Amino acid sequence: MITRAPGGADPADGAPHSAGGQGAQRPFFRSRWVPAPAHVRELEPGSGLPGGFRASGVACGMKPSGRRDLGLLVCDAPDAASAARFTSSSAAAAPVQLTRERCRLNALRAVLANSGCANAATGSRGLDDAAKTQGGAALAAGMPEAQVALASTGSISDELPVAAMLKGILEATEALSPDGDGAFAEAIQTTDAFEKRVHLEVQLPAGSARISAQCKGAGMISPRFATMLCFVQTDAQLEAETAELLLGVCVARSFDRITVDGQLSTNDTAILMCSGASGIRVAPESEEELRLGEALDALLRQLAILIVADGEGAGRIARVVARGGSAQLIEPAARAVANSPLVKAALHGGDPNWGRIAQAVGGALPGEEPLALEFSIEGIRVCSAGAAVPYDAAALRDAVQRDEVEFEIGLAGSGAETEVFFSDLSPGYVAVNAEYTT
Repeated sequence: MITRAPGGADPADGAPHSAGGQGAQRPFFRSRWVPAPAHVRELEPGSGLPGGFRASGVACGMKPSGRRDLGLLVCDAPDAASAARFTSSSAAAAPVQLTRERCRLNALRAVLANSGCANAATGSRGLDDAAKTQGGAALAAGMPEAQVALASTGSISDELPVAAMLKGILEATEALSPDGDGAFAEAIQTTDAFEKRVHLEVQLPAGSARISAQCKGAGMISPRFATMLCFVQTDAQLEAETAELLLGVCVARSFDRITVDGQLSTNDTAILMCSGASGIRVAPESEEELRLGEALDALLRQLAILIVADGEGAGRIARVVARGGSAQLIEPAARAVANSPLVKAALHGGDPNWGRIAQAVGGALPGEEPLALEFSIEGIRVCSAGAAVPYDAAALRDAVQRDEVEFEIGLAGSGAETEVFFSDLSPGYVAVNAEYTT
């Protein structure tokens, strides 16, 4: 979400294209950093939602393009289990505040999501407007308001067009369908260049279960977790405590690990809903829990990387891995590299200037004693004990031309390790964010 003047240009005016581009559909698990689990099979885009779920997407006029901007997702199971995560921003948007404070986060059965208006920095008016749309969705879906989560994305400070949304809710309710996830996914996109949606079949010891997900995110991306909305559905039968555990662990390894511009959003929301329609029970500490958790972990990590790859003009992405004696050292070091405009500009240009990495780490860990730093780029060691070492310059230049580039940082000591995924800094990113209000 980027602040813009009301009525300004909508980056989503152009139709988001498929993640696969033209031609054959690309596999969902396509990053070398996220191998597909052996017990997970990707299904076709038109496979529909897991049992017990319906979705839709309609246009309410929040996007100047006239494209879909209101999505409704409903779980028909009365005893559904769920879990949710939200932004840690102290300026959290009205839908985040209302959902976090008034909803039964362990028993959510519907999501009302909109794009084109973040309903953030709107004060008590924003909370009242959010409550009205929640009430409308609850009435239309036939469930208590406490089971309807809200999610918004778009421009900060704009007020919700409540009357148009209430009308849209009725249209969305009539359009609900087991294969409506494509329309729902479109309705939550803003500056996204491509769709982030997937259907998976997970083979568990007790039988097969389905998982699907719809996600959006491209700019204002920073850990804790990113400007993103993500909704995951499964027909496996989970207790709420199990859903909470799995989502928490997997978000920590995915959306908590990405950055595009180091900016923390006001609206971040991730929700997992479990219908139990498959009859496959996932008991705590069972083999089913382990395998479903592996599938969810891979799914969210790949979605997180797709967000980074879609980073408003991004052309190349990277992973920085930091190892050392304590999290207090390696975490700021890794994030300093991932958020450095110098490192990100070099990544964009395919420039093997690793001195910028040294500068970023040194700035994040100030002190009078020189650090015994170790650096490698794509496995090519360039620095040891804080000093340059001989390396194949031609091989390094070739390595940094790849679509995915890995940096490794070593600090004194052992036992701690972290990672951050990030995108380059391109003229496209500057153009999108410099011209957003004009």
